[in-house]
Amino acid sequence: MSVATFENRNHRNKIHPKMFSLLVACVSIFMMFAAFTSAYVVRQAAGNWLEFAMPKMFFYSAGVMILSSVLLHASYIFFKKGNAVLYRGLMAAAFVLGIAFVYCQYLGWLQMLDMGIELTGNPSGSFVYVLSWVHAAHVIGGIGMLIVAMVHAFSLKYYVTPIRKMRFEMTLLYWHFVDFLWIYLLILFVSQQT
Repeated sequence: MSVATFENRNHRNKIHPKMFSLLVACVSIFMMFAAFTSAYVVRQAAGNWLEFAMPKMFFYSAGVMILSSVLLHASYIFFKKGNAVLYRGLMAAAFVLGIAFVYCQYLGWLQMLDMGIELTGNPSGSFVYVLSWVHAAHVIGGIGMLIVAMVHAFSLKYYVTPIRKMRFEMTLLYWHFVDFLWIYLLILFVSQQT
């Protein structure tokens, strides 16, 4: 085996530094939410914990986020297959659903207020507000990534290049990550309220 062949094979097995940085960021974000989870569970055990049903809008928002994730993944598949129309259209649909998710979260917070659950009230409500706000902030960051991806999709001539593929994979990874994170939080909220 020649040195060039060995170097090419070795290079293919390495993760790109940008992708590695994104993975480290996702792990860091998850660790932050794990710390919030620990505080949530410990505080609940301390007593003075108000149990309340999660707003229905939070469940609808989970469906919206999952659908958005599925559409973005389909967009990636069509990107690789060379179908520019479906690649762009599904990406735009995923973006719109990302905006809809944030709006659904806002409606969920309004439902909590209607139930008498305020930010400065019982700690159980305060935790739900803070955790869902921090998550929504990360989703808004993902929406920013989708905006950049759409600018590339709609303004550049369609080509599948290693750089474009990696950028799309990074966007997709982060979007799936915030999707997973919301499902995790929703399961936490429901399991601790019953």
